[in-house]
Amino acid sequence: MSESKSTNYCIIMAGGPGSRFWPLSTEEYPKQFIDLVGVGESMIQRTFRRCEQICPRENIVIVSSERYGDLMHQQIPGLADYQVLCEPSRRNTAPCIAYAAAVIKRRCPEATIFVTPSDHFISGWDAYVDDVRQAVEVARQQGWIVTIGAQPSNPNTKYGYIQFDEALTTAKANNLHKVLTFTEKPPYEVARHFIESGEFYWNVGVFAWRLDVLEAAYRRFLPAIAEAFTGLSERTPREEIERIYSICENISVDHGIIEKADNVYGLKANFGWSDVETWDALYNTCDHDRNGNAFISGNVFAYDVKDCVVHVPQGKTIVLQGLDGFVITERDNTIMICRRDQEERHVKFMSDVELERMNK
Repeated sequence: MSESKSTNYCIIMAGGPGSRFWPLSTEEYPKQFIDLVGVGESMIQRTFRRCEQICPRENIVIVSSERYGDLMHQQIPGLADYQVLCEPSRRNTAPCIAYAAAVIKRRCPEATIFVTPSDHFISGWDAYVDDVRQAVEVARQQGWIVTIGAQPSNPNTKYGYIQFDEALTTAKANNLHKVLTFTEKPPYEVARHFIESGEFYWNVGVFAWRLDVLEAAYRRFLPAIAEAFTGLSERTPREEIERIYSICENISVDHGIIEKADNVYGLKANFGWSDVETWDALYNTCDHDRNGNAFISGNVFAYDVKDCVVHVPQGKTIVLQGLDGFVITERDNTIMICRRDQEERHVKFMSDVELERMNK
């Protein structure tokens, strides 16, 4: 194994509760552990398998909630203790990455690390692997923070946007641009302007940096977090981890560091990407039949049905008639049938059901 490959490390962030896909996804069994797109493996399993093509299996560190530790080991057998770090509470991505980086430093002080979410959909795996490898290599050689932006297809207000300086493409690597600005979830008119300008790309949440660059950025922009996690390892007593998280600032690495740093460069993605954060996003991600339906799982008989998304357990037979633009899903004896274009109501549906269950 080459030195450059052996010092490649990956942090997978996998602690989200995933309630937007209720009842399919719940706090006990969230989105990252589900075969959301109907490919035969969960989102975290697919993410882990992609990352194995970029760095050795033993160099992948997953950060999740302590409630999902056992589930993580079930879905990805054979992981060592240092590879599954369990947070006692959710404090966003900056503490999450700081924790994993401290553990990685104990194993490889010369590491170059790429960070990725656990539950995004990627099409074009070979292109993804090539892009991330290039990001890692540029980060290693230049000491830059390197992020990746996906070509936007619509003015989505749920995504973050990265502005690239088109005129400042550097010759030090192909397809590399200075990053000018980050904008998180802009209003529709602003997002539309971004699309029309041609300078903005969706933030896919993947970035690479050398460990020493990461540490310097934390000391400069998030000194309290940097100090709190210095010297930690997978053997640090649980009580100490809980104490650190109890005093840690709740802040994302994007807001805390990436948006402020002046050494951020970006690659334009050659792969397809979606964060699959809503039922509508899932519908748009999956293949459709001639009537615009996305039948992801289950044995579906459809009559006069169009533009629907169906995700029910394998082996379940469901007969649908006369539906247009609906979500149909089931898990653990809970069935939800609701309009795709009224997703904002899904949280209320979930709350009403859970409240009734608590009162029984």
